[in-house]
Amino acid sequence: MTDRAALTAAITEARGYPSRAFLICLTAYAFSQTDLALFGYAVPSMRQEFGVDLKVMGWVISGSFVLGGVLLVWLALLTDRLGRKRMLGLSIVSSSVFIVLHALAPNAVALAVLRGLGIATGGLTYPVTGAIVVEEAPARLRGVFAGMLQTGYPLGWFIASLLAAPILAAYGWRPLFLVGLLSIPFVFVVQRYLRESVRFRPPTDASTPRPSLSALFTPAMRRRTVTLFCAQFMFVAAYGGTAILFPTYFVESRGFAIGNSAYLVGLGNLIGVLGYLLAALVGEFVLTRRTTVVVWTMLGGLAFLWLVWGTTGYADSVVAFGVMAMFFYGTAAVKFAYVAEIFPTRLRATGLAFCGSLAVTLGTAVGPLLISYSVEHIGWDRAFSWFGALPLFVAGLLYLLLKPVPSGIDVDEVEARLEDARLSKVKRCHP
Repeated sequence: MTDRAALTAAITEARGYPSRAFLICLTAYAFSQTDLALFGYAVPSMRQEFGVDLKVMGWVISGSFVLGGVLLVWLALLTDRLGRKRMLGLSIVSSSVFIVLHALAPNAVALAVLRGLGIATGGLTYPVTGAIVVEEAPARLRGVFAGMLQTGYPLGWFIASLLAAPILAAYGWRPLFLVGLLSIPFVFVVQRYLRESVRFRPPTDASTPRPSLSALFTPAMRRRTVTLFCAQFMFVAAYGGTAILFPTYFVESRGFAIGNSAYLVGLGNLIGVLGYLLAALVGEFVLTRRTTVVVWTMLGGLAFLWLVWGTTGYADSVVAFGVMAMFFYGTAAVKFAYVAEIFPTRLRATGLAFCGSLAVTLGTAVGPLLISYSVEHIGWDRAFSWFGALPLFVAGLLYLLLKPVPSGIDVDEVEARLEDARLSKVKRCHP
């Protein structure tokens, strides 16, 4: 079958249930990101009410991500054991509850705990929806489907900005977290219109290997697991220390009003959706996904430096933030598909949670601490450069060490190709 014929067949196949599953997963992911983004917009107001400085808030953010990351890996293991659909419904309801409870937090410690629980349950949508989309999408369009799923992140931040700006200005930060209630009814859509993944096979007896964290460190998978984890950690140390603090940065360093800061970040994320789409298409039809990740990461680092050092006003900051988001944040569109497909189906949610969610949460825990402590000594711009741009460039180099995977092959064939490549390398090293 020619490439054109294969693409036509894939488009025809995608018109049925795969498209429906994608839309349900995208909506669920966008809901979770809307809820989790509320915290970033509320940081300046929360600091003021609790009377804590930037370093203390850095510990709150970091502690919450460590707690959330550890719990998230356990929840992902349950996803590979109990099923994707069941855990997605649990994620929607439980995360909404924890987000709403933010409004009742009496102090910074309680806020950190609630934030951690919200990250764990809301962040579960990342591996769950990713596993569903990758396993249901036609092979020739898997990268596009998985990549466009990641637009739920900037869409969530944009929607949250539209809600945060007026609510913060009129009522303060506590009522803002009541927005978490909006996602609860969507669980009925999931239960009614989403089926369990056709590739999911629960471990039913002693002869069936049970998903476990140790399985990621077998000789066949150790190198990719460790390399990918380190690359993801460096990438998200850059992301976590900047994205969460960008609203605060624009308020305290640039002097923008808190509402205008929220709109700037939200609009920049909306512009960034174009980068997600472009990355998904390039990774599917032009370059391999691994190579596209490297290119987008490096360009994102350069755009980040432009935003920090090359802009001063509101309008040019919006433009630069949008370009940065297209590459820096847009990397997620192609990176997610690559991470999801290099783990076998029986470990897909676990691999996504460990090399995706855990690396993400730990990186996000470290990033805010590094920046919040360094701002006092070297200022916002230098802190963002040392602990935002530099780790991003290191991450790009680490991604180069990973094996490229041809686009358009069946998701279950990827593991066979990676294993063949590993065995060939072993034979060359030990003839």
